Amino acid sequence: MKAPFSRYLNSIYPSLEKLLRILEERYDYVSILSTDSKGLAVAISQHAKTVSNQTMTSERGNVVRVYKDGLYSEYSFNGINADKVEELAEEIMTTLDAQLEVLKAASSGIYETPVLDDEPLILYTEKEAEFLPEEMDVSGMVESFTKISDQGMTMSENIIDCMVRGQSTHINKLFLSRNRYLRQSYVYSEGMLAVVMSKEGNTRLNYSSVSGLCGPELFRDLEGKLEETIAKGEELLNAERIVPGEYDVITSPEVTGLIAHEAFGHGVEMDMFVKGRALGAEYIGKRVGSDLVTMHEGALCAKNVTSYAFDDEGTLAGDVIEIDHGILKTGICDALSAKRLGTVATGNGKRENFEHKAYTRMTNTIFDSGEDKLEDMIASIEYGYLLDGMESGMEDPKHWGIQCIIQCGREIKDGKLTGKVVAPVIMTGYVPDLLGNISMASTDREVFGSGACGKGHKEWVKVSDGGPYLKTKARLG
Repeated sequence: MKAPFSRYLNSIYPSLEKLLRILEERYDYVSILSTDSKGLAVAISQHAKTVSNQTMTSERGNVVRVYKDGLYSEYSFNGINADKVEELAEEIMTTLDAQLEVLKAASSGIYETPVLDDEPLILYTEKEAEFLPEEMDVSGMVESFTKISDQGMTMSENIIDCMVRGQSTHINKLFLSRNRYLRQSYVYSEGMLAVVMSKEGNTRLNYSSVSGLCGPELFRDLEGKLEETIAKGEELLNAERIVPGEYDVITSPEVTGLIAHEAFGHGVEMDMFVKGRALGAEYIGKRVGSDLVTMHEGALCAKNVTSYAFDDEGTLAGDVIEIDHGILKTGICDALSAKRLGTVATGNGKRENFEHKAYTRMTNTIFDSGEDKLEDMIASIEYGYLLDGMESGMEDPKHWGIQCIIQCGREIKDGKLTGKVVAPVIMTGYVPDLLGNISMASTDREVFGSGACGKGHKEWVKVSDGGPYLKTKARLG
């Protein structure tokens, strides 16, 4: 079925349009983003059961953006009363005018920005979902997750806990400006199965995840993850420490996605170009990887948790080729940064929620597939590792350093997997070196969207990433 657009947003539309027209008499540009996103989250372990209607992206509220005299200002608010639109407009104008005067007094001319484009557009999209989170049988979900947790506890004598989590959010967003009337409704879901295992004083955690542009029906896949999750947990319990050094490696699609996100994620978010905080600005049109490296970024280049129709600034979603056969072509950009840089917005202006500022943010960040088979890639390595599973990562956009914490490495010797596992593994390096050494890429590709990304230490949004298996050289420790 189609995920129906919010009745609430439809009901307040006349009041929002009236507010917009009043504000347009004072300002040269006005837009309103209104959200009504409902969520469901269930988490089960052997020690606790948690049910909530709050997820990271559930929200209801509005944010107004205005432009005057080269400066922008914003005002967020919750509800709107049809009988008091004029009073709300007066409150907004008083507050925003004061903010603009403060900006002028602060001599913030470095960020003086042209007025945003506002080409006429009407858009209405409703994505498919079998179930809606707000209509789910919560008790049935709790029962199902509890059954999986209990089953997992019987599958190994080393298991301390088996945790099952799932969250789903029905996103509804309405964007209004003088010439734009955009509405979108979609559901995304993500689930995780995690086991804590202990043996002879050694404790490890392993997890598997699922994600997609769909409803809570996705959680049916979690039970099928039990066996592989526990088997890998056993491997981690028996893993050895890696000898630090430079190795030939093959990255699994999940690790490939981590590299994509960290190497050319924040480093080509072009609001960092405006502030002079990203080395990527100096490499546009230059080689940053081997000929096998082509990378896409955009809400339309994959179908996963952040595949929307338009961003939080009313820019239509895109599919940007950031790297084309090793050459860095462009970055991604929110609308205001695009104006400051004299380029085009790419549909990557995202807010944590209506109370937060819009920044340039990643959506789907993905390496293109190649023409190699995994078995041939393994056979090509005299000694190295197949890197499998991700824990976390970080980068330094100003100097292009990268650090990825990986669950484990599977030893390859004389072109064959030996069965030896090392864990954990930390991969570090200089991004152009890491990508420049890519010599093989598999034909298959996966996308993962169970994580989130912060801008610095805050401003969390949903992202997804992935790609094929890649062969390269990397420093491991």
